[in-house]
Amino acid sequence: MSDRNISKQTIRRIPIYLQHLKDLKIKNMTIISAPSVAAELKLNEVQVRKDFAAMSTTHGKPKTGFIINELIINMESFAGYNNTNEAILVGAGSLGKALLSYKGFEIYGLDIVAAFDIDSRLTGTEISGKVIFPLTEINEISNKYNIKIGIITVPANEAQKVCDVLVCSGIMAIWNFAPVHLTVPADILVQNENMAASLAMLSKHLREHIEGK
Repeated sequence: MSDRNISKQTIRRIPIYLQHLKDLKIKNMTIISAPSVAAELKLNEVQVRKDFAAMSTTHGKPKTGFIINELIINMESFAGYNNTNEAILVGAGSLGKALLSYKGFEIYGLDIVAAFDIDSRLTGTEISGKVIFPLTEINEISNKYNIKIGIITVPANEAQKVCDVLVCSGIMAIWNFAPVHLTVPADILVQNENMAASLAMLSKHLREHIEGK
């Protein structure tokens, strides 16, 4: 299995594939073909076949397909779901609290070990067992526990400042929920989750659908 064959678009499809494959496994299915997956998920058949071939160690069997359990293991291994990645979160507001309380991250190998906030009323408290620390302790804690992933859930006007603190504290990958572009060094990975942009796309699609009737 070669990393150079895996595109970012393929990586984004992994959770979709995994959910479908696990559903099939529950139904006691053992073999699946790329065309049937493409049809079920309404994806391009050629793309699904390429995705599976790139991630599968067996590359599938002619006229039979891929062994579901092996494909699940291959995908989880590639995505790092079997290796817990520890992360810290900055911004313990409504969104931050929701992420801290979400148990589903464990499935994907992510463990948020601590959170930070500037609100003194929150520091020292816990959310779902995760302690809220003052923002000033990011550097100490991230270095002490060798944390490399940071999650930003602060308002847009505070996001760049928080980002700079995270980078200076040794964070190498940032999951940004603030609706703002972050400026980071070339070796820092930023994954943006812009909910406003997603909502705009949904609204546009819905309007076009309604007007097209």
